[in-house]
Amino acid sequence: MTTSEFSRSDSSPSLRYSEWSLKYREVRLEADPKKLAQRVTEAETAIFGRLQQLSRTQDGHAERQAIEDAIRALRVIKRDRLNFPDWESPMSGC
Repeated sequence: MTTSEFSRSDSSPSLRYSEWSLKYREVRLEADPKKLAQRVTEAETAIFGRLQQLSRTQDGHAERQAIEDAIRALRVIKRDRLNFPDWESPMSGC
């Protein structure tokens, strides 16, 4: 981030992008399985909040794409590292 991005108000799109992406980064770096579930929840909450904000505007196409990628990665982390069922698998309900 540039100095000008740090000096912007809290409503700045760059700072909001930073908030959810920082939470997502913390998930990717978390090695402790006991802390991982909480970090995933925090990232998902930040992503959901940002998606609500983005729903009121036509801007943010690149950020929406980054969010979609992060959501897919979080699903894999939940399945592979936290043993959540894969809700997209036809066998997950069995």
